[in-house]
Amino acid sequence: MTKFVFVTGGVVSSLGKGITAASLGALLKHRGFRVSIIKLDPYINVDAGTMNPFQHGEVFVTDDGAETDLDLGHYERFVDESLRSCNNVTTGKIYSSVISKEREGRYLGATVQVIPHITNEIQERILKVADGNDVVIAEIGGTVGDIEGLPFLEAIRQLVSRVGRENVLYCHVTLVPYIAAAGELKTKPTQHSVNELRRIGIQPDVIVCRSQYHLESDIRDKIALFCNVPKDSVMEAMDADTIYRVPLQLLEQGFDRLVLRRLGLPVGEAPDMEAWIRFLDRFTNPAGEVEIAMVGKYTSLKDSYLSVMEALTHAGTMNHVRVNLRSVEAEDVEEKGVEATLAGVQGVLVPGGFGSRGIEGKIAAAGYARRNGIPYLGLCLGMHVAAVEFARNVLGIAAAHSSEIDPGTPNPVIHLMEEQRHVSHLGGTMRLGTYPCALVPGTLAQGAYGAEAVQERHRHRYEFNNDYRKRFSEAGFRVAGVYPEKDLVEILEMEGHPWFVGVQFHPEFLSRPVRPHPLFREFVAAATRTKQG
Repeated sequence: MTKFVFVTGGVVSSLGKGITAASLGALLKHRGFRVSIIKLDPYINVDAGTMNPFQHGEVFVTDDGAETDLDLGHYERFVDESLRSCNNVTTGKIYSSVISKEREGRYLGATVQVIPHITNEIQERILKVADGNDVVIAEIGGTVGDIEGLPFLEAIRQLVSRVGRENVLYCHVTLVPYIAAAGELKTKPTQHSVNELRRIGIQPDVIVCRSQYHLESDIRDKIALFCNVPKDSVMEAMDADTIYRVPLQLLEQGFDRLVLRRLGLPVGEAPDMEAWIRFLDRFTNPAGEVEIAMVGKYTSLKDSYLSVMEALTHAGTMNHVRVNLRSVEAEDVEEKGVEATLAGVQGVLVPGGFGSRGIEGKIAAAGYARRNGIPYLGLCLGMHVAAVEFARNVLGIAAAHSSEIDPGTPNPVIHLMEEQRHVSHLGGTMRLGTYPCALVPGTLAQGAYGAEAVQERHRHRYEFNNDYRKRFSEAGFRVAGVYPEKDLVEILEMEGHPWFVGVQFHPEFLSRPVRPHPLFREFVAAATRTKQG
């Protein structure tokens, strides 16, 4: 029987429910259990694809092309398993499915209601993920008490009657704030949060307390008493220098052992976390540092480029350097000049994105890296702006542009994919998910991967225009990878440059803490050589 762990949150958002869920997943995975993690998001959007990064952070893309919440990125990085569309459930998906079934008459004339129809649909989505797994960890988005989250909480309460209480564990993540004026930690917010959860019929088995300070024994006693849990079921999750330290914090407190005992699973030997520990040791004790500029349009919110930033951390740690990220707004490059904004960096990265705002700043950043021999990594739009810059300033095509930005350009070096020409709906209609890329022998990309072909994840509508392919190659900006089935350009790289690579896909989604993505690894290595040189 598959076991289920439900992770809820209280008091405030951004407490680390996702990291708690991912950390437990990592510990159980390293113990040899088959683990999957699902995110239940209360928002009405069908998926995260059309949501503004300023509001919701990055859109994470799975192998099968689902545009999901960024927490799935944490899950994949910690558990090292590729997740799918079924691992992210939203209110929009649930209601769309129920309404579709009602229109087909599948409820046999019944009055369709939140209970049981909506809650049953949620449970079915959870049970679907259970197939083939020993443990399913489900994170419920938002906080207890949010009206939009009530159907999800009711669904996980009801699920006990289907799978048995012995197969379910409720983990509640809550805040224990430090009040400076009083000079003490306060447990009242946690008490109220747990009471709200118990009011709807869920008694937490474990409480994970997010705090700036260590929880003394008397604080744990108080939480245990008022929240009706054993003292050893009160865990602390203190602020850490990196999210990758959290699994070891919880391991030290016996979190995974407690969960296994509560679910009736064999505890066995301690998980082998040696590779994880080595990663943290390199992270804590770098041999040097390197500064890389990321030129984007959502840099004021770090979650907007979360996977990119994590991939740089992984790559820096593998190269024994600390990556100091200089987040540069593309509009600042336009207003202040590229020299003023990028001077002194050892690498330039332009991430993916959409729209015209700041585009000339990104083009200028690519040109700065090309002219000055600074390592460059362009991701999706980052490849596009590098191609536009090269066409304008090397090939002499002054009007070169992307038809996304200038639909009337006479020289669309980047143009709309053929299958996108008649698309009217924005949600879920891009080229999404994993596609193969055949690598050209002898290129930087092929050397980085050490393979003839790879699989990478995509999220785009526009692509390199093959009409310009020959001119680019003859001038030194050559194709290093293609999608064989349609002969689409996947990778461009600059000959005679220390390291200048643009890719149509999003390699950041496949980077892992103990196994950095090859392109990020080699990009940071090149930036390190630039500093040393």
